[in-house]
Amino acid sequence: MNSDHEVLLTPAEVASLFRVDPKTVTRWAKSGKLTSIRTLGGHRRYKESEVKALLLKTTSNS
Repeated sequence: MNSDHEVLLTPAEVASLFRVDPKTVTRWAKSGKLTSIRTLGGHRRYKESEVKALLLKTTSNS
């Protein structure tokens, strides 16, 4: 577990929250919309706090 105890989400979990495809979440990371953390195995993970902030931002703009 990481030292600051931040909850990390998988691309599938993030995609489920936004109702998009996991590949869309990966594109967001590549474009800088979300910051991804790479696991030792090379998989992407996303900070729950950052995902929730983006979710609030996108839902308040609708």
